[in-house]
Amino acid sequence: MQFNSSSDKKVIIIGPAHPLRGGLASFNERLAKQFLQQGFDTCIYTFSLQYPNFLFPGTTQYSTESAPKNMAIKVCINSINPFNWIKIGWQLKNEQAAIIVVRYWLPFMGACLGTILRIAKRNKKTKIICIADNIIPHEKRLGDNQLTKYFVKPVDAFVTMSKKVMCDLKTFSSKPALQMVHPLYDNFGEALNKSEARAFLNLNKDDKIILFFGFIRKYKGLDILLNAMKILQQQHTNLNIKLLVAGEFYDDKKLYEEQIAQLNISSQLILKTDFIPDTEVRYFLSAADFVIQPYKNATQSGVTPLAYHFNKPMLVTNVGGLPDMVPDKKVGLVAEPNANSIAEKIVELYELGENFFIPHLVEEKKKYSWQTLCDTIVTLSKN
Repeated sequence: MQFNSSSDKKVIIIGPAHPLRGGLASFNERLAKQFLQQGFDTCIYTFSLQYPNFLFPGTTQYSTESAPKNMAIKVCINSINPFNWIKIGWQLKNEQAAIIVVRYWLPFMGACLGTILRIAKRNKKTKIICIADNIIPHEKRLGDNQLTKYFVKPVDAFVTMSKKVMCDLKTFSSKPALQMVHPLYDNFGEALNKSEARAFLNLNKDDKIILFFGFIRKYKGLDILLNAMKILQQQHTNLNIKLLVAGEFYDDKKLYEEQIAQLNISSQLILKTDFIPDTEVRYFLSAADFVIQPYKNATQSGVTPLAYHFNKPMLVTNVGGLPDMVPDKKVGLVAEPNANSIAEKIVELYELGENFFIPHLVEEKKKYSWQTLCDTIVTLSKN
């Protein structure tokens, strides 16, 4: 790529970042790091208020981790204050950045981000590239379509990470769009020896342990997986598989507790249902034999590239973009989104063994590059 001035090398990312926590924040910080490594003057504009408390289902929106080193993060966007949107829009207009990369994951953000981007584009210089995590949300609300239509109008081009999101996008915009694979989360440290990771988490080093990882929401299908654990308890007693659930409840915890009691499977479960800080992520991934994603519907999943990074075979359900990311009988297995199929495939994972999948994982993950994502964003901005 050829650049004519220093402003041509300026990239601004709009989306969650420290002090906010979660997968989107981790992604944006890792993307900013890659742009910096490639010589771009890079800054993240994040939220001073991301969600009103009544819209946030977790315990806190904020991280207890230290801020990323050598990274400019401006905590300034208020998602519910239109006067703030106008102020931030004018700031971005005056920044004269070559590229604004904006994340879109929830229609609630459409009014805020759409207004900011309309003003920023008035400088006739900045190109807006959207990384669309979802266009049609998992949990629909009144006004979603109108908010998304408002958001997409000032965007110049899109990056999606699943066929499902690409198809959804086409109902809202005909602007240039490219589908990419979700880059690997390589910012959580290196894998650990399984025994070391289990010792840290106080887990039995000899148990068979499968992992459900991430925020617990209805569409992620933990309830289906719990039913599958009952089937394993009844039909495969000799395996004695334990399910490690690691992640914070974003649903009514009581519903799951009642289901567990009704199924009488508490002895098969290890519940670590507080928020998992970034510094502990590698212990959970390293401790597990396999990662299970029993989703009822999906676009893509940030858990999949995380599992790739730690060379952890996966079971995913045949929904959305998950099977595209997890080639069947290579890096894992694909089940139907029901308890019988999931239980059957969990047994098959253990029959095949971890070592069956490792060579395929090592080869497949080579395509999951942050540099490729950055280069794609720059290319789209030049069109």
